Amino acid sequence: MSYRNSSADDAAAEVRPGRPRDSVREGEILACVLELLAEVGYDAVTFEAVARRARSSKATLYRRWGTKQEMVVAAVKAGPASAGPGAVIDTGTLRGDLLALCGRLAETMRSSDGSMSLMLLQAGLEDPELCSHIEEATGPTGAKLPAPVLAAAVARGELPHGARSFPYEEITGSVLLLRRLNGLPTDPEYLAHLVDHILVPALRASAAGDEPPTRAIFS
Repeated sequence: MSYRNSSADDAAAEVRPGRPRDSVREGEILACVLELLAEVGYDAVTFEAVARRARSSKATLYRRWGTKQEMVVAAVKAGPASAGPGAVIDTGTLRGDLLALCGRLAETMRSSDGSMSLMLLQAGLEDPELCSHIEEATGPTGAKLPAPVLAAAVARGELPHGARSFPYEEITGSVLLLRRLNGLPTDPEYLAHLVDHILVPALRASAAGDEPPTRAIFS
């Protein structure tokens, strides 16, 4: 069953499918996507539920986004991640890059409520490709360790050859999310401690071990 849109703009769009998108209306729809994500979680979000919440038609949604994944990525890009800085992370040192990535992720989590951050984590577990799609759409969120950052650190001799991103991607997002949900600080002093005493040693040690037994949470 489709849900007819009560607003004139969607009705006109259905009559004239070639009409340019209405950015205001699209923003309203994406806001509904974020609301549903926070309320019911990624797995329960459907085109039908979004159409009902946005008082739109499913046909209108499908003209904008071909899959749920695309729609969720667009919503995240238009929401918490939209306030993030540029995509490139290259401070010239591993420590500086890790601090920048951790700061970016902490800021993204602060810009949304705790339930939204938890939802995005759960979505990444349910749909392994989702985190990658979000990274591609918004630039590095800080949840993943970009391959160029890892390669540059190895080239500078800051990490040994064979170092893997697994420790960063298993630890960082989980720790920052848990601290946020428990009202604990993720200020610059804490982030420096996380980088210096946990992340850098773990990344160095990752070159000496076997392949991780499973993908990291944010891989």
